[in-house]
Amino acid sequence: MSIFSFFKGNKNSTPDIGYLQTDIHSHLIPNIDDGIQSIEEGISILREMESLGYTKVITSPHTMWGTYDNTAETILSGLKKMQEAILEEGINIELQAASEYYLDEHFMQRIHSDEELLTFGQNHILVETGFINEPPELKEASFHLTMKGYKMVYAHPERYLYLLEKPSLIEELLDRNIIFQLNAVSLTGCYSKPVQKLAEKLIDMKAVKLVGTDCHNMGHINLLKEATTTKYWKKLLDLELLNNQL
Repeated sequence: MSIFSFFKGNKNSTPDIGYLQTDIHSHLIPNIDDGIQSIEEGISILREMESLGYTKVITSPHTMWGTYDNTAETILSGLKKMQEAILEEGINIELQAASEYYLDEHFMQRIHSDEELLTFGQNHILVETGFINEPPELKEASFHLTMKGYKMVYAHPERYLYLLEKPSLIEELLDRNIIFQLNAVSLTGCYSKPVQKLAEKLIDMKAVKLVGTDCHNMGHINLLKEATTTKYWKKLLDLELLNNQL
């Protein structure tokens, strides 16, 4: 039986995303970034994720200098509280934590100072950039992270305007073995039509290796369900994705 046989075309039924097994991008630790604001909100979202077939969620709060000044300690402290709530509520999801690091000169300082960085999988590290301009540190960061034994995961590249304006950069970053992580909800056009088109292009290029929900609230879960009805959803799952290896 095909792994896609669970899609029956009924938009009112609950889709099964169990093939992915693991979500690697979300904001499900309360009150430390722009994600959930309470444990109860997180529990409601995780119940939905369990019903969709996820067995592991690696949540990734922002670490962004001057905006979300998180540390390994603040994130792991919040993770422990969420893990205790999951156990109490009987939710069958393994919750882990990494971070979504904002790429700027402060992140470069973290790399060079050998500060503890939160990773997932086999030393994977999730990195985002500004949406408009290519950061001057982008290629330098990939080099130094690789030299220190990290695997750089490029959060939601479909959302970066500079990739739309300079498509040759996509191939250059792929040649550096940077792992592209797509936000599934981008397939709905929720960010914009250009973002949706770039998401589809990256799927056609077979550039995507990881899929994340980037869930901040229940609205993103509803968009995720909508994404499973789009024409590119099956194309996405046809790729050699790494989610179920984490």
